[in-house]
Amino acid sequence: MGTADLHLHTTLGDGLATPQQLLDYVENCTALDVIAITEHDTLAAALQVRDLHARCGGYRFQVVMGMEVTTLAGHLLALFIEEPVPSMRTLAATLDRIHRQGGLAVIPHPLSPLTRSIGARALERIHQRRAQGLWFDGIELTNPTPAGRFTNHRAQRLNRERYRLAEVGGSDAHYLPAIGCATTHFEGTSTAELRASIESAATTALAGRHPSLVEIGPRAIALQTWRALWATPRQVAGRPVMAATRRLFTPRQR
Repeated sequence: MGTADLHLHTTLGDGLATPQQLLDYVENCTALDVIAITEHDTLAAALQVRDLHARCGGYRFQVVMGMEVTTLAGHLLALFIEEPVPSMRTLAATLDRIHRQGGLAVIPHPLSPLTRSIGARALERIHQRRAQGLWFDGIELTNPTPAGRFTNHRAQRLNRERYRLAEVGGSDAHYLPAIGCATTHFEGTSTAELRASIESAATTALAGRHPSLVEIGPRAIALQTWRALWATPRQVAGRPVMAATRRLFTPRQR
């Protein structure tokens, strides 16, 4: 059986680990076979991690490209993608953009009131539109962060009684010691085998021990909390502002 952590953040968003630090930690301090880089509203972190992974070589684990997209209904993980998915769109439009490029859509920290999360009504609404070509591929049922722990059991019960989506585990790690503390178990060890297991709803989500606040440290927690406030605004609003500024100050070609 393979083990994957499908929800990781870096310093290119609101995490505290650089892409290189993340790769080194996974290699030396975990037994993970697959990781997914899912930065808020940008694919740049996943691209950088994949590039470093390829250039350095020798890593025993594989990398899935992804991002955590902010939809109007809450966050949504886009996995196995190659192009960025626009933020602040409807849930239906976001699902369509993910699936059109062959990606998989996974609900992170479902039902949680502590962060931007897809709620029960939105989940049911998409479930009712499956025949129209809208669907979720998986649901994160072990997320050890405060946002995830608050509703993990309710989401597990709801999924097993009604939706039966692929069960996914992700640490939602913003600190190195948290990587791998919630995982997805699947048949095989490769990204291709992981994808096949998600598509056939044959995965299992398992929870491990999350580092305590004392282990993480108050300074790191304060810094990450501050970074989290600006992660989505920086990506969603910052890119258009920067693009407009470049157009304004770039000399026109004659």
